[in-house]
Amino acid sequence: MRSGALAAGTLRRALITVVAVCLALLAPGGLPAADAAAPEEAAAAQTLTWTAGDSMTEYTSAPTTAVAGETTIVFENSAATGNTTGMVHTLTFDTFTDGYNKDVDLNIQASPNDTNGGRYEATVTLTPGTYRYFCAIPGHTAMSGELVVTDGGGTDTTAPEATAEVTGEQNADGAYLGSATAELSATDDMSGVDRIDYALDGATGWTAYEAPVVVNVPGEHTLRYRATDKAGNTSEEKSVTFSVVEADDTAPPTVTASVSGEQNDDGAYLDVAVVTLEAADTGGSGLDKVEYAVGGGDFRAYTEPVQVHTIGEHTVTYRATDKAGNSSEPGTATFTVVEKYPNPDPVCPELDSRPIVFIGEYDTHVPNRVTASGCTINEVIEDERAWEKRRPFLRHIDEITDELYTDAVINGEERETIRDTAKATDIGKPGHNDGYTSLFTGTENSFSKWEQVGGGSFNLNGDGSMTSDPTVEGMGMLWYPQQQYGDFSLKLQWRDDAPGDARTNGGVFVRFPDVRDHPDESRPEWVAIKYGHEIQIFDSEAGDQYKTGSVYGFDRVGHGAAGVTPKGTWNDYEIRVVDQHYEVYRNGVLINEFDNTPGQVFEPPRADDPGTDGRQHAQGYIGLQVHSTTDVVSYRDIRIKPL
Repeated sequence: MRSGALAAGTLRRALITVVAVCLALLAPGGLPAADAAAPEEAAAAQTLTWTAGDSMTEYTSAPTTAVAGETTIVFENSAATGNTTGMVHTLTFDTFTDGYNKDVDLNIQASPNDTNGGRYEATVTLTPGTYRYFCAIPGHTAMSGELVVTDGGGTDTTAPEATAEVTGEQNADGAYLGSATAELSATDDMSGVDRIDYALDGATGWTAYEAPVVVNVPGEHTLRYRATDKAGNTSEEKSVTFSVVEADDTAPPTVTASVSGEQNDDGAYLDVAVVTLEAADTGGSGLDKVEYAVGGGDFRAYTEPVQVHTIGEHTVTYRATDKAGNSSEPGTATFTVVEKYPNPDPVCPELDSRPIVFIGEYDTHVPNRVTASGCTINEVIEDERAWEKRRPFLRHIDEITDELYTDAVINGEERETIRDTAKATDIGKPGHNDGYTSLFTGTENSFSKWEQVGGGSFNLNGDGSMTSDPTVEGMGMLWYPQQQYGDFSLKLQWRDDAPGDARTNGGVFVRFPDVRDHPDESRPEWVAIKYGHEIQIFDSEAGDQYKTGSVYGFDRVGHGAAGVTPKGTWNDYEIRVVDQHYEVYRNGVLINEFDNTPGQVFEPPRADDPGTDGRQHAQGYIGLQVHSTTDVVSYRDIRIKPL
């Protein structure tokens, strides 16, 4: 999102959502005022209730089906529903993922400590189809589910239609070798399917169908089944007959692994290694499953090639199991992943891996190539250095570009472009002599000047970076309490190091007040959340709607506009704040602008959030957020320049 009409549109949507929720809270019984005053027969036809507690991965309870029409939505996150920590959750209906209904714009945020005790109601109109809902709190997006809505119009006197499909490896006579799997399904166009029941062979009673029925006893079998809809109509009984014979399989399946990807001369994979598993069973029962584990972790089902982005040596363990229960001996594949463009030499004056050469704020359109010293062109230009006078800076540019030209790093035209761009800047002129001040250089001394509050933690690495600790639970913040900053340009590099296929969720806090002994918020990390701005880091396609570059809660950047890079890649991030205007640059590209004008509300609504009215600070502190043990993120080379 940018500024202007788009930002205004987002603000209008946020205000509409908040007004709707507020009306629901103000009316008697939690319903909107108009509904509360209406006759009883006008009340919502159904009530659906979601509850939440201490879990960050699932709702305590949630409905799965509903009938189309006016509906009262109840969301409760309180001590009564199992919340003992005061944790905040939301109930957010997905309005952006294809394949789901998008006509209900509902965002309710609740906690046991808010003014409503964590219980809220809202009235919506559901239409036939499937809705997706989730918790929008960072680190909680695994809390999600689907609500299937069927057409409730008219009287349903038609029974549902039930079907059965039997699968498995068969012999020439059609008998199943070792086992057969029966999958049941049903459809109902009116009130919707309520349940499916089945009975195997001579069973006298019916069993509720919850998962595919696996039959591994040799002999002929008959599976009877039926379905019932929400109106009570039950289909006629149907049956399917099949035979299972012994597979006589005592041989385990075979499984092999291949590792692919771009490699260096030492055989290490550059940025990513892809592990592909292939399995086969020759014993007759057929292949049941293939599993893998990375780095000694738990085995998980193999469904597609495994991508490993994390830098370092890795071992992938794998195995296969057939339908007779025979498992192969675990195999291993060991390999090393390194950065395609390794960390610059420590003697480099600066760290700057943006793809284009910049001098100050000026884009030269010259590629930021690696020089003979291992540093990039941006790093040897030293435009972030404090130049007391103009002439030494321009002389430095002449000397550097001559050297780069001699080494064939740039051509003659590019040399002149860099020189002309340097002359167009104000670097070294009176009033433009200040350079960037390092806040974190990778040394113990610079790291010790930061302070952790709340949960989580960061650890200092030997390569001059810091990484959030994957073993310390909780959400928290590492902040720099040494100084407040007014107008500034903050630059840093960050890397997504989340485990497995996940993407990290993090953020950079700016312009927040002192977190120590705040009069309105006792939790230090929440001072930054409620009274500062978080510039989001989140590259996942799914989950939280605020992607990298978003001003969290106020200005969204979509996945397509976030400049997403592969995991394990260092990203240059610049946050520029002048007065109340925010700009966010990723790898040299402007991906968001935001005007922090008063009157904007946090989205999704949060009962105790002051909106932008509570964020009108002329100066504030800097902080790095850690969300959870799975949201692993690394930072390095943090520096700032007053503007």
